Amino acid sequence: MSKKEVFHFTVGQLVEILKSLPQDLPVLTSGYENGFENFYPPGVIKVKHETENAYYDGEFQVAGDGDEGTFDVVVFRRVVRDE
Repeated sequence: MSKKEVFHFTVGQLVEILKSLPQDLPVLTSGYENGFENFYPPGVIKVKHETENAYYDGEFQVAGDGDEGTFDVVVFRRVVRDE
């Protein structure tokens, strides 16, 4: 499976989409179970593709040292609030 088939957007595509929107709109990410949350500044991390993971574990996981088939991605991590 190629990266083109796995990912929905590249940074360039996202930039173009965001440039077409009103520049004063807030940006959120999905919440833990439902709703929406703020997110930390985007960052680049190394991940591995885990196609067999259950939906709640995520299709991609942070790569460990020595993992094969890893690649860099930009991640928007949601803010985790302690309640």
